Amino acid sequence: MANVIFPETTLNTSSKPIPLLGFGTAEFPFGSSDNVKEHLLHAIQLGYRHFDSASIYLSEQPLGEAVADALEVGLLNSRDELFITTKLWCSDAHGDRVVPALQRSLKKLRLEYVDLYLVHFPVSSKPGECEVPVKEDLLQFDYEGVWKAMEECQKLGLAKSIGVSNFSSKKLEKLLSIAEIAPAVNQVEMNPLWQQQKLREFCKEKGIHITAYSPLGAKGTLWGTNRVMESEVLEEIGKAKGRTLAQVCLRWAYEQGVSVLVKSFNKERMKENLDIFDWSLSLEELNKISQIPQKKGCVGVQFVSPDGPYRSPEELWDEEI
Repeated sequence: MANVIFPETTLNTSSKPIPLLGFGTAEFPFGSSDNVKEHLLHAIQLGYRHFDSASIYLSEQPLGEAVADALEVGLLNSRDELFITTKLWCSDAHGDRVVPALQRSLKKLRLEYVDLYLVHFPVSSKPGECEVPVKEDLLQFDYEGVWKAMEECQKLGLAKSIGVSNFSSKKLEKLLSIAEIAPAVNQVEMNPLWQQQKLREFCKEKGIHITAYSPLGAKGTLWGTNRVMESEVLEEIGKAKGRTLAQVCLRWAYEQGVSVLVKSFNKERMKENLDIFDWSLSLEELNKISQIPQKKGCVGVQFVSPDGPYRSPEELWDEEI
């Protein structure tokens, strides 16, 4: 199984291509699993090579340990075989805190560089503890200061590519107007019940790659729902194809040309999630999926406050909700 060949795509930075299936490391509540390192080692053994972390997930250290162990026992020949992403949390989304935040992340990951460093949300909070929900006051996001520091991370070689997460088209437009280095990736919620058509078209036009998180609806998280996994349309397609509903969701995302992040520490499902490349959805099936009523899962209420920069979810997502 370790010889799985993942399709990849090149980013606008022309650095290492990003594998189109990635393994998410967020276990909710964050840091609640004792044996994350073992799960990640198993994922490497199965053939996963793209790993998605973040300072807020508390998964950087176990990921770093898993990579070190995998290299030691020969599961990997070199760190270059991996594509590793981590993210900047809101409390460090201040110009002078970005580079030190990445340096701390790299120390935990035991790496000299990450392949991709993302701004987690277009939100700043008071410098301090990395926590969810954000307890401190929410501040105006300093696009120029934060992005200049992100560019510095790339220039210093600490990140091969830089990007963002949870940015609307309007926020990307603002960022592109001041950027010297354009974001390579926008990582956003995307699944058959939240297809992000408008944002995807915008990103395609600008050469920004989309990574889809919560492809199955993120049940069991702070904001996730069962709606994706209870979709009758998806269930019917799965039955007709002899596939699981989850595999239908992942294949659908893959066919949209995005990279997709799976997250399961269940060994059977970890294996199942890899089995999406040697079959496809018919035009009729894709058409059925395109007609599913749309509803966003991650509304981001924790970033909305009467005194903050975003007074409603509509402001946070610029009506893309």
